[in-house]
Amino acid sequence: MQNKLDQLKSMTVVVADTGDMDSIRTFKPTDATTNPSLILKAAQMPAYSGLVDEAVAWGKAHKASVQAVTQRLAVNFGSELSKIVPGRVSTEVDADLSFNTAETVARAREIIADYASRGIGKERVLIKVASTWEGIRAAEILQKEGIDCNLTLLFSLAQAVACGDAGVFLISPFVGRILDWHVKNDGKTFTAEEDPGVISVRSIYAYYRAYGIKTVVMGASFRNTGEIEALAGCDRLTISPQLLDALMKDEGTLVRKLDPVSAAKNAPAKISADENTFRFLMNEDAMATEKLAEGIRGFVKDLRTLRDIISKRM
Repeated sequence: MQNKLDQLKSMTVVVADTGDMDSIRTFKPTDATTNPSLILKAAQMPAYSGLVDEAVAWGKAHKASVQAVTQRLAVNFGSELSKIVPGRVSTEVDADLSFNTAETVARAREIIADYASRGIGKERVLIKVASTWEGIRAAEILQKEGIDCNLTLLFSLAQAVACGDAGVFLISPFVGRILDWHVKNDGKTFTAEEDPGVISVRSIYAYYRAYGIKTVVMGASFRNTGEIEALAGCDRLTISPQLLDALMKDEGTLVRKLDPVSAAKNAPAKISADENTFRFLMNEDAMATEKLAEGIRGFVKDLRTLRDIISKRM
């Protein structure tokens, strides 16, 4: 009997949600994703001090800004990850640009150019951007330039529809953070089948399949293996090392829960993705509005901490 991780890999592309190279070597995912919080954590691990040292030395030699050095550090991690995974690596544009379309586009181009200078083509990279209206517009521009994007901090169907209409390559709906909000606000616990985060991703997956939207759905931010198992068959799932380990140790049978044909039969009604509708639907959705803002604040906080570390080294 295969373990549940191997069974999951047979129906879903498994992505490692970490900057820790050793974990990736252990679990052999197809892709890897990082974010400011993961980079901050990994940058403080002795095993990766060389990547930090290189970025700092580069910054001193080029009289670069602290922002440029932290961006180079993110690409340093991505470059190393690209040597381990056969697929793509996601690298995030600075979260404090989440409401600035032009600067997001400019930074994304810089990241792609940095990868290219190391011999890593854009087909190996996903540019990660928050799913704000401005972030989605930036991704639309980048996609037309052949730069594939991963729209993160996604909590609602409205965000997913706007991303699909913009031709975004991939979205990362945050399952666990949706659950967190409902546990706190509803004062109850949920089974995997009742989990609001699971239900949200199933709804998005069904919508995309029903209306022929090609954007890849990659569930993210899991709190337990039950959520992962409830989304078995989703296009991709990005999973932390701890949960990958739990799946690898579980010898039970994994049942496929999502497939394109049956999902499309239960799709939500089609909605508009124009700016007015997007902003109104987000305003109506307290959970999505709060978790998007909270997520950006959290990433910015960790980005600032990372910049402080780099600044002291500079």
